[in-house]
Amino acid sequence: MSEEAGAAVRRFGLVSDTHGLLRPETLQALVGVQHLVHAGDVGSLDVLEALRARFTLTVVRGNVDRGAWAEALPLTETVELGGALVHVLHDLAELDLDPAAAGIQVVVSGHSHRPLIRRLKGVLYVNPGSCGPRRFDLPVTVALLQVGPQGVDAELVPLRVESGHR
Repeated sequence: MSEEAGAAVRRFGLVSDTHGLLRPETLQALVGVQHLVHAGDVGSLDVLEALRARFTLTVVRGNVDRGAWAEALPLTETVELGGALVHVLHDLAELDLDPAAAGIQVVVSGHSHRPLIRRLKGVLYVNPGSCGPRRFDLPVTVALLQVGPQGVDAELVPLRVESGHR
């Protein structure tokens, strides 16, 4: 996406499954982002507070988020980002609405730790993968959402992390 006729493309950060680990590589990949969407499994109040100190944050509760701090998090959230309606939930299998019929342009989910970007019936589905502890041989990733005159698009950003670092 490029800028057109003075209308700038806006970028938003997408993360999921930090599982209590806020990597410096995650923060580096999100430089310049003001609003961050976290699709659950934050893993700790410390990570939540660190993210809230750096970004405007939209966050939902994942299946490992437990305790009073986590109970305050919604299971789903719909937020407008740069004019696009974005629906956020942890596990895509629990999606209980038709995003296209609801006017939602983007659905962000996590849970599987598998990064994925796909379009279905005009809706962009993004799983930013996991930027927390590595799971199996899956990559450690975040995603960037671009919203502009051409619509919405996303890109996965692989993080270069030490192979022995959780």
